[in-house]
Amino acid sequence: MTTGTILDTAGTMVRETARAQSTLDSIGDAVLCIDGEGHISYLNAIAEQMTGWRLADARSRPYGEVFRVADGTTGQPHACEPLLLAIAHNKTFSLPPNSVLIRRDGVACAIEDSVAPIHEPDGSISGAVMVFRDTSAARAAKDRLSHLAQHDFLTDLPNPVLINDRITQAIARARRYDQSLAVLFMDLDHFKAINDSLGHAVGDQLLQSVALRLSTNVRASDTVSRKGGDEFVVLLAEIAHAEDAALTAQKLIAAIAMAHPVSGHELRVTASIGIGIYPLDGTDAATLIKSADQAMYRAKHSGRNHYCFAGTALNAGVEAGA
Repeated sequence: MTTGTILDTAGTMVRETARAQSTLDSIGDAVLCIDGEGHISYLNAIAEQMTGWRLADARSRPYGEVFRVADGTTGQPHACEPLLLAIAHNKTFSLPPNSVLIRRDGVACAIEDSVAPIHEPDGSISGAVMVFRDTSAARAAKDRLSHLAQHDFLTDLPNPVLINDRITQAIARARRYDQSLAVLFMDLDHFKAINDSLGHAVGDQLLQSVALRLSTNVRASDTVSRKGGDEFVVLLAEIAHAEDAALTAQKLIAAIAMAHPVSGHELRVTASIGIGIYPLDGTDAATLIKSADQAMYRAKHSGRNHYCFAGTALNAGVEAGA
């Protein structure tokens, strides 16, 4: 039975109370009706379950007291009143997307709905009927798919698609406020030897441990992502000086170098990091990542377990201060 059919049937059956109850209680959707004054006149069994109100308690109460809805993201109550709008304009309405129903006990669930006016035989409007359903499972599945599309399956860190987007957004902010940011490209040293000697399962656990170390050693405003394999990209969304990026790189290298307890082993691994600075080393995400990547290879070729800037002048300053 379609939503439109249910709405028509419900509107008719509310006027034919004797056989309405059993029919409306047997459908899978919740049905709620109000009179012309906006007071509850009917709830079927599903509506009672979803709102937490028994019809006997809800009848004649203002419908906003029984049917409380909010924005699913902000949690703020919705100002939209589709039932009253349906009566006032004699047409169908619905709640805004991402709406949640707040049950009487405070538990929220995602819903979809459709609302229509109830017409009397003479054509006058005597109230409105809403048909709604719980879409929490479907919405959770959709959110999960969206998360999987933007995050690495092994470490649950942002993947290349998401980090590119965040770097692009950070560049736009930095350009607007005349600020700097840094992109760090990190690769584990001799990681292949661990995979070859202990197996990929142990290697994967080591990558997860590294991901956790990286995430706990940057600011909440920064982003750690896994590019793939044993490569990671870190966005430092705002820095005052290039030295700030160097200090973070040193901190990350030290954190990675500490022993990783994995499957009965105390694994030790080092990391090489390349640093690209906006706007010195690029003004877009792809260029900054490429600059940091090239700097990371220079760090490997010059002994590993340390960092290099993409800009040679900055490297000279680091070496002079070392």
